[in-house]
Amino acid sequence: MNFTRRRMLGATAAGAICGMPRMGLTATQTTLGTATLTTLSDGNLVLPREFLLGDLDPEKAAPILAEHGISGEMMEPPCNLTLLQDGERTVLFDAGSGHAFMPSAGKLPDALDAAGLSPDDITHVIFTHAHPDHLWGVLDDFNDPIFTNARHMIGQTEWDYWTDPATVDTIGEARASFAVGAARRLATIEDRIEFFTGGQEVVPGIMAHASNGHTPGHMSFEVRKGSEAVMIVGDAIGNGHLAFARPDWPSGSDQDVEMGIATRLRLLDQLATDKMALVGFHLPGGGLGRVERANGAYSFVPEV
Repeated sequence: MNFTRRRMLGATAAGAICGMPRMGLTATQTTLGTATLTTLSDGNLVLPREFLLGDLDPEKAAPILAEHGISGEMMEPPCNLTLLQDGERTVLFDAGSGHAFMPSAGKLPDALDAAGLSPDDITHVIFTHAHPDHLWGVLDDFNDPIFTNARHMIGQTEWDYWTDPATVDTIGEARASFAVGAARRLATIEDRIEFFTGGQEVVPGIMAHASNGHTPGHMSFEVRKGSEAVMIVGDAIGNGHLAFARPDWPSGSDQDVEMGIATRLRLLDQLATDKMALVGFHLPGGGLGRVERANGAYSFVPEV
């Protein structure tokens, strides 16, 4: 696997995201056998720190966050989408935020254009889960599907959860808009959706792994070409600081906190043991890197 190729798809903006240089439309690119895997920036989110911390004591988290240059009340996690091109398929993992979620996000169309692609070139859109920054970009400004030539694929459990009319009343006030937005978008693309379950090969060379906790049906994907593999973890490993240094701590962004911890610990152990590369949707440096064991826990090492 070759991680030496890195290209700029647009001007790098000033500022920092979670202590890392703001990526703009930067893409990290690697070969995977005969395929090419590229991460594209959809921009970044702007979130209050308590959204990540949840019930965690801020004083406990502060030293770790400070090591990563995070000291304020707001956080700006990057959003990295993964594009896989193997000569037969052009697969996009998640669809980004679109125009309606946050002004700082929804940059995927620009990133695709800078890469010489249009939404019509996408053959598959495979969702890790249905939170706004992963799903809402599936529709354009006129609420029409953007990826008109693509097969759209989502885990059956995730689909069932977000299309259940009861979800909006049980998810909690802070996420009620997530439920309303997901239900509307999934209904719009219902006639082009295909379902899968954990342990299923979604398309040749892409295996779905159940990684529940962040959402009830969250999926990660092992992309394998021969002896080379990358795990696309979505939000199962949600940041490059607390998730690695203290994966046993609860994350306020997980809907099922205890399941999220168990999933995170399992994935980190697997990735470190197998020395498998990963792409994280909100990890720094374009999201592509490796897990290393460090001080009884883990660290994220971006590939540049």
